[in-house]
Amino acid sequence: MKKYIAAAAVALALAVGVGVYLGSGNTAAPASTFVLLDGSQKSTADLKGKVTLVNFWATSCVTCVGEMPKVIATYDKYKSQGYDTLAVAMSYDPPSYVVNFAETRKLPFKVAIDNTGSVAQAWGDVKLTPTTYLVNKRGEIVKRYVGEPDFAELHKLIEKLLAEA
Repeated sequence: MKKYIAAAAVALALAVGVGVYLGSGNTAAPASTFVLLDGSQKSTADLKGKVTLVNFWATSCVTCVGEMPKVIATYDKYKSQGYDTLAVAMSYDPPSYVVNFAETRKLPFKVAIDNTGSVAQAWGDVKLTPTTYLVNKRGEIVKRYVGEPDFAELHKLIEKLLAEA
């Protein structure tokens, strides 16, 4: 009888664990330190409390450059509602190119340079650009896009996440 009770307890614990896992479907954003163009740092913990788009990109990436006006427009549309954007330049991108791009395009959000590639590695070994993550207010990755996102779909998801407590 004790075996059955123990087995039932284990089964119940597993069911609850699976339910919790499947319930949110989100994973915590990896602990990372982003080095911004001004030399300051931002960590993954700093993302909590806002819905944040983390965009891995490169100045040599045609799709990245092409989508940047939409990334800017999305930031401008939602920034006053608790939304932020962090553009992470890949390690192979020359820092002078990144600075020039950010200044000439007047990027309104924070730009980081992943000099060592450790941030891209931590975020799922990002190799393809653009790769974009949408992170909720709890610091969990809700969606990953490889290539240019469908911005209409992205906006709906941002609005849903902004409405959550």
